[in-house]
Amino acid sequence: MNESETMLQDIHILEFEAIGPVPWSVALLAELGASVTCIRRPRCLQTHSDDKATQDSDLTKNIGRRNIYLDLKNSRDISIAKRLVKEHDVLIEGMRPGVMERLGLGPAICSELNPSLVYARMTGWGQSGPLSRRAGHDINYIALSGALHAIGQSNGPPVIPLNLVGDYGGGGSFLLFGVMTALLKSKMTGQGTVVDAAMLDGATRQMGIVYEQFSNHQWLDQRGSNYLDGGCPWYNVYETKCGNYMAVGALEPQFYKLFLKGLDLDLAAVPDRSDFNNWNSLRSLFKERFRSQSRDYWCSVFDNSDACVSPVLSLSEAPLHHHNCTRKTFNKLANNKYKPGIVPRFSKLISN
Repeated sequence: MNESETMLQDIHILEFEAIGPVPWSVALLAELGASVTCIRRPRCLQTHSDDKATQDSDLTKNIGRRNIYLDLKNSRDISIAKRLVKEHDVLIEGMRPGVMERLGLGPAICSELNPSLVYARMTGWGQSGPLSRRAGHDINYIALSGALHAIGQSNGPPVIPLNLVGDYGGGGSFLLFGVMTALLKSKMTGQGTVVDAAMLDGATRQMGIVYEQFSNHQWLDQRGSNYLDGGCPWYNVYETKCGNYMAVGALEPQFYKLFLKGLDLDLAAVPDRSDFNNWNSLRSLFKERFRSQSRDYWCSVFDNSDACVSPVLSLSEAPLHHHNCTRKTFNKLANNKYKPGIVPRFSKLISN
């Protein structure tokens, strides 16, 4: 085992089966060495939709788990669940608000069973509020956060950023942050904490800098019109002659100068980028340049440059990129399939 796989080897997590950010978050903890017991419903009680959800995320759901199948409407099985609560450091659940309480496994009862327990709750809308008991998915949560409105081209509809912003960025990442913060407190004081992680809250928090700039009149409330949303010509994607794309992030002046050099353009000869009225002209100029050559050509130009220009790789191409291969960003599985590796990476401090 390497250092990463043993970081949490003394932490015991009780997971109540769910979909989306809960199994994703628990899988990351398991990869870092945490011991995980997952309470799942018996197969005979699962619906067709349950089976579909399980099939869609088998790899995530099965990393490092010890599965226990319990009918939580059965008093005997509830007793087993309560015994497990006593034996674990962290409980993570993704039920709708009120469900765990109705089962007799809410925070109040569990804290009596295990006063140092970290009780982590993952929902879409949060434990309170008018929508708290309403169904929803990633797209709904990011719609109310303002994030969905902000993503896309100025002349088009909002663009769905997969389910990264709500489920994993706003949900799973903040759930993990809350769990580790509360766990640190528990280990220091012996006092447990309830973690209320909501995908809406997390997606909104990720928009913090945008809202700050909007309040300071530094961000237009129109997608595709700002520095980081595709409005800026030197922070954008461009199609190449072969139909592939290059990503450009030449924000700083020194990087922008190198970017222009790679395109064989003279800084003094192109329109002034500080004037917003010149953005369309610059975008057209960059489009013309990139379309004149293939992606491979532009990779050869920018690969060893600080111009902040990269190829837009497909899912089949990304694991084969030389940097990803060298760093082992992906783990190779059977049948030439790949999965993302363990993150973050850890190593011991080296003293002189």
